Amino acid sequence: MSDLSAEDAKLVTLAKSARARVGAAEGAAVRDGDGRSYTGVTVARPTFVITALQLAVANAIAAGATMLEAAVVVTEESKVDETPVSDLTPDAPVLVVVP
Repeated sequence: MSDLSAEDAKLVTLAKSARARVGAAEGAAVRDGDGRSYTGVTVARPTFVITALQLAVANAIAAGATMLEAAVVVTEESKVDETPVSDLTPDAPVLVVVP
């Protein structure tokens, strides 16, 4: 993480903390165009599943964000669906971090 900017390192910390807090499979954090951060965790219920990244992006949108600067997903998976981020801001980077 030493090669990350301070802002991106903060997203990693937020995503890891969100994941650990509830014992979720994934944690995510996004930063909007104003520098505000939002987190999300995987929600898996019998009738629906929301990925951590979907929830983090939804939280940002619900707070009025219209664009994202960056996103982080902490997961054991090797691939992450970046669509929630690219739907809002096509060129925003998504960093995948192994816990």
